[in-house]
Amino acid sequence: MGTEAVVNKDKRRFLIGATSVVGGVGAVAVAVPFVMSLWPSERAKAAGAPIEVDISKIEPGQKINVEWRGKVCWLVNRTPAMLASLPKLDDKLADPKSNAPQQPAYCKNETRSIKPNLWVAVGICTHLGCSPTFRPELGPADLGGDWLGGFFCPCHQSKFDLAGRVFKSVPAPTNLVVPPHKYLSDTRVVIGEDTKPA
Repeated sequence: MGTEAVVNKDKRRFLIGATSVVGGVGAVAVAVPFVMSLWPSERAKAAGAPIEVDISKIEPGQKINVEWRGKVCWLVNRTPAMLASLPKLDDKLADPKSNAPQQPAYCKNETRSIKPNLWVAVGICTHLGCSPTFRPELGPADLGGDWLGGFFCPCHQSKFDLAGRVFKSVPAPTNLVVPPHKYLSDTRVVIGEDTKPA
C-alpha cells in the first residue's frame, strides 16, 4: 500500500505539471492574437506612418517617386541651374512667396525645401488630383516661352515651377503640397515627421 501511495503521488505530480504546461501553452495561444491586435497593421502604417527614404543615389536633375499615405511623393535633386531659375519666375507665379499654407513653416522659402537642392513634394495636382509630369527641359514649345523647367499637368494644363509653385492663369489654385519631413543624415530623409531640422 505504501508503494501505491508513492506511485499515485508521482502520477499526481506528473498530471499537475502536464496540465500546467498545456494551460500555459493555451494561455499564450490566446494572448498572442490579442497582443498582435494592439500593434498597428500594415494598412494602418500605410495610412499614416512616416517613411524613410535613401536619397544617396538620386542624381543631380533626377526625380524619384515614393509612396506615403497612399499618395505619390516626389524627391527631386535640383541642379544649381534649376535653383537659379526659381527667382526668374516670380512675376509669372500665382503665389511666389508661398503664402498659402501648402508647406511646413520651415519650407516657406524660395526653394520650398530644407536643403536647397533636395525638394520633397506630394506629386498630386492641386486642381483635380491628377499627377503632373516632370518636365525639367527648358522652353519646350508646347509649354510656352516662360518655361524654365518644372511640372506640367496634361489633364488641364496646370503648370508648376521646380519648387512646385503654380503659374498664374492655370486651373490649379495653389502650389503643390510639401509634406512634413526631416533629415536623419545626408543620405536619409523621413517623410511624415514634422520635426524642425536642427
